[in-house]
Amino acid sequence: LIDIKDSRLPEISARMKLGLSLDEMIMLKNYFLSLERDPTDIEIHAMAQAWSEHCCYKSSKFYLKKYLSGLRQDYVILAMEDDAGVVEFDDDNVYVLKMESHNHPSAIEPYGGAATGVGGIIRDVLCMGAQPVALLDSLFFGDLRSGHEEGRLDQRFIFNRAVAGIRDYGNRMGIPTVAGSLVFDYTYSGNPLINAGCIGIARRKDIVRSRVTRPGDFLVVAGGKTGRDGIHGVNFASRSVSGKREEDIGSVQLGNPVTEEALTHAVLEATEAGILDGMKDLGGGGLSSSVGELCYAGGLSAVILLDRVPLKEEDMHPWEIWVSESQERMLMAVSKENLPLLDSIMESWGLDHAVIGHTREGSNLKIEFHGEAVLDLDLAFMTSGPVYCRNYV
Repeated sequence: LIDIKDSRLPEISARMKLGLSLDEMIMLKNYFLSLERDPTDIEIHAMAQAWSEHCCYKSSKFYLKKYLSGLRQDYVILAMEDDAGVVEFDDDNVYVLKMESHNHPSAIEPYGGAATGVGGIIRDVLCMGAQPVALLDSLFFGDLRSGHEEGRLDQRFIFNRAVAGIRDYGNRMGIPTVAGSLVFDYTYSGNPLINAGCIGIARRKDIVRSRVTRPGDFLVVAGGKTGRDGIHGVNFASRSVSGKREEDIGSVQLGNPVTEEALTHAVLEATEAGILDGMKDLGGGGLSSSVGELCYAGGLSAVILLDRVPLKEEDMHPWEIWVSESQERMLMAVSKENLPLLDSIMESWGLDHAVIGHTREGSNLKIEFHGEAVLDLDLAFMTSGPVYCRNYV
């Protein structure tokens, strides 16, 4: 990378499906020039994940901070700090809420895209230590009366399959959809908007933060195994839908609500036991996003042993394991003393789980794979990402 002309950097971004602009590729090149070395495969993919629209909000962060960060009320406990918002319910209880879009995946594979949007939003609420109790959605589809267009799925097919995905994931977990909205307009024909929301309830004392502040904690991944499904999902969401469905469909995650139901019970049991020092769900960006954000938010770094991650496919490359967006996974920080109890809880629910590393003081995240160092990056540079003040209409 460091010896390549700037004019060729967009070609590399496109070939590796990084979703990064020329300016962003130049920033990466300059960073590794300062280190006097080229990046490894896993490092370049990790940076692309971290700098995607989904993970760093590079096109919306400016406006979110300008217009929303100051809207704090006495009853708001946490807002724009963790994986979901926390609002006072009464003296002892809080409710937790989150809403997020899953647009690009639903344009390519409507059933799976919408279903995993629901699964992800449930985990965002769950990872705060809350019991998910209700779902809502705000959906925008193209004109169902329009004919089939070359390179696009039929609009009625998108509508029927997206609604079915939302219905099935929630119903199989026993969580009802209680509210929502529905809009049809031709402007959404190329890219439907699938906004999924979830509300949960929790004891105020049981709220778990999306950060870890204790050096030496073990990092445990639990739930579904890691596979090649969903690779480059957040990178894909940073660009326009291409119309080449066969090239993009591998970026859509595969959902399994049965596993998520068991994971929900296990996480709530661990939360009630008070043994979790921090927690994040593994959705967009996978381990790359969750490990980096969990540690950086708490002022720590980590050492990760990537070969310990439970896999669906044994021949996966390190970068594939790190950026995979396989669903129904949770990352938890736990002390050495509390690890046996967490192991027992996960085993009682039949969930795959493994210690994949530990937190430590320092600024650099380090990853090893079968004893070989494959990633060594400054977390501040990796997780901050660029910020744009784009024009809007």
